[in-house]
Amino acid sequence: MLKLAPPAAVLALALGALPVQAEPAADALFWGGPIHTGAQASPTAQAVAVKDGRIVFVGDRAGAEALRGEETQVVDLGGAALFPGFVDGHAHLRGIGERELTLNLEGSVSAAQAMERLAEHLKTAPAEGTVVGRGWIETGWPEGRFLNRQDLDAVAPDRPVLLIRADGHALVANSAALAAAGIDATTTAPEGGEILKDEDGAPTGMLIDNAMGLVAKLNTGPTEAQKLAAYRAAFAVETRYGWTGVHNMSVDFADVPLLEAMAAQGQAPMRVYNAVDLESAGPLLKSGPRPGSDGRIVTRAVKLYIDGALGSRGAALHEPYADAPHSRGMLVSDPAEVAKALARAKDAGVQVATHAIGDRGNTVVLDLYQDAFRDDPHAAGLARWRIEHAQIIRPGEIERFADQQVIASMQPSHAIGDLHFAPARLGMARLDGAYAWKSLEDAGALVVGGSDAPVERGDPLIEFYAAVARKDLKGFSAEGWRPEEALSRPAALALFTTAPAYAAFAEDELGTIEVGKRADFSAFSVDLMSAPVEEIPKGRAVLTVVDGQIVYDGR
Repeated sequence: MLKLAPPAAVLALALGALPVQAEPAADALFWGGPIHTGAQASPTAQAVAVKDGRIVFVGDRAGAEALRGEETQVVDLGGAALFPGFVDGHAHLRGIGERELTLNLEGSVSAAQAMERLAEHLKTAPAEGTVVGRGWIETGWPEGRFLNRQDLDAVAPDRPVLLIRADGHALVANSAALAAAGIDATTTAPEGGEILKDEDGAPTGMLIDNAMGLVAKLNTGPTEAQKLAAYRAAFAVETRYGWTGVHNMSVDFADVPLLEAMAAQGQAPMRVYNAVDLESAGPLLKSGPRPGSDGRIVTRAVKLYIDGALGSRGAALHEPYADAPHSRGMLVSDPAEVAKALARAKDAGVQVATHAIGDRGNTVVLDLYQDAFRDDPHAAGLARWRIEHAQIIRPGEIERFADQQVIASMQPSHAIGDLHFAPARLGMARLDGAYAWKSLEDAGALVVGGSDAPVERGDPLIEFYAAVARKDLKGFSAEGWRPEEALSRPAALALFTTAPAYAAFAEDELGTIEVGKRADFSAFSVDLMSAPVEEIPKGRAVLTVVDGQIVYDGR
């Protein structure tokens, strides 16, 4: 009989050697708190091991301990809850930084307080040039109105001042700014814009949507040094909140090489997925997507606009505003021109993200997207085009998002801020399709969660809370606010993890804590999956980890 050679392991034992080669030691181990993987097969774990920026083990603590070497970093969560890296699916990164570095009117409780902040800012502002601020919103103000030029004139009578409303779709200019821009009672608003006027026909100072362009020449825009400062400030804010990535909207293409250079120099601590503003998107539409050398800065989308914002009554509605029967809002772009841009993007393999808030705005975009893929509906799913905000939708059109494979990119905090004025703008009947996250998901559409910062604060815990509570931070919910549209906690988690990963064509790399994926984690002081709902926004980020490296440590 033929005698077989003994297995290698038997020979090794006979020679007194180890039978199995040990696994390479992990670079880092994470344990010491609940770990929610976001993976359906194994939704929780005790420990995670990371090697070379990727996850190499997810399981029990003993299994992770086996990968511990002399130089392995052991990260004790101290009871904090670990999640896949949270990604803000819609924000304006440079604007977030600029909010930190310029006049910030966010949180002003009255017109009077906003003017007090302006007066304080003027004490240290440069003596010349236009003063620019942002963040005011009149909702809940005792004055019950927009700011006007008289408010600003009382504080700054001699130099131009532009104060941008929180939504970015309206601003108020003082008399000096109006005069410098040549705006008076005879000035006609451009298409897609509105100049508000008083009962005497004089401009109030409020410029809506495209009318803001009339004063654009007064704001020369930031230098490259100022842009760098703004991005550095934004990165610090975002990582401190626990975000590991951001879908960066309305980007000036000139900022893309700047961001790529920051990443090459190790100055971009989070992932940035850019959607370039159409006005500067020529190079992107010519060259196609820019994936970035390490996936840290990816540019493969173009941002379009179809209407304005609900608060400033610029959102395009099918029927008139309930509190302004003379207006149905406005389209800020010519649909025929948008169709041409869609064709260019489709040919270039560039994703499209279109701002649409009103129900008419959403109908127009859905129609345009449908026409773009009429000859090849299957290609729509591959393209992964998006509607940004998708706030007000006619109930009969909710299923169109799933049928046409259009991603609904929504911001939960808009619903808990807008609940204080949306019923007045829309009336009770139109609330059926307002901020309809659950209805969209039930229809089979993919919903991505974001913050729209600096329009909103930009805290992921506020966004998660808004999605599951559908109440403001004081626990208030307006009459008829459709509590059934609140999401389950697993669904809310998906808004900020698996959904933005898919929307950025990165589902194989990001979105869950699974072996082989990039080691992006967000850890919070509150366990979002089990804590009382009202406790969620009271928590804070504890750790932010990107590619296995701790980029924020708040332990």
